[in-house]
Amino acid sequence: MSGTGPVGAPHRRPRPRHRFTSRADGDLAYAADPAPVRARLSPYPWTYLHQVHGADVVTVEEPGQHTGADADAAVTRVPGAVLAVHTADCAPVALLSPQGVVGAAHAGWRGLEAGVLEATVAAMRALGAEDIHAVLGPCIRPECYEFGKDDLDRLAERYGDGVRGVTSWGTPALDVPAGVRAALAAAGVGRLDDEGACTACDDRWFSHRARAETGRQALLVWLEP
Repeated sequence: MSGTGPVGAPHRRPRPRHRFTSRADGDLAYAADPAPVRARLSPYPWTYLHQVHGADVVTVEEPGQHTGADADAAVTRVPGAVLAVHTADCAPVALLSPQGVVGAAHAGWRGLEAGVLEATVAAMRALGAEDIHAVLGPCIRPECYEFGKDDLDRLAERYGDGVRGVTSWGTPALDVPAGVRAALAAAGVGRLDDEGACTACDDRWFSHRARAETGRQALLVWLEP
């Protein structure tokens, strides 16, 4: 019969995949015309967003859907649909489920405060995700991220004093990875792998805050067909 596998063959779910790009992969900022870079990095259509530092999440039901939408995260269960978020210091978070659902979130401090990670996890669960594994890519780290007292107090009130850090020169800082971990834990995600790279300290990545760069790297998440 057409379209069927061998009798008794196990059903295989598409495999979640992710990749964090670097400066060496090219500039993926919107203004840089990144189409040639996208074509080189993935053969599948991308959904890339007009990021607004909020908590809106789009659900992608066909490859490339919602490109340019005002949102900071995307989820899908469609194989061959690449979800992309662009960063220069904010946290790129890949969310992967063995139930065949993936998500990509852009989590700056405003997005953390707005609840973008909790919203992304909820959107994945609505698609059938049960177990979710998160991966945090290159972002600014507390030793480089001096932060205002009022904003830091609000984030600490929401996620606990673990988000408070100290810069390498001794001033109050925001610990973005700690905030990501706390937000995911609040959403029921206990496993977070952190790649540990600081965009401000390491020039393999673009940094707006440390070097006033306009370039952007990307997080790509997809289900391999």
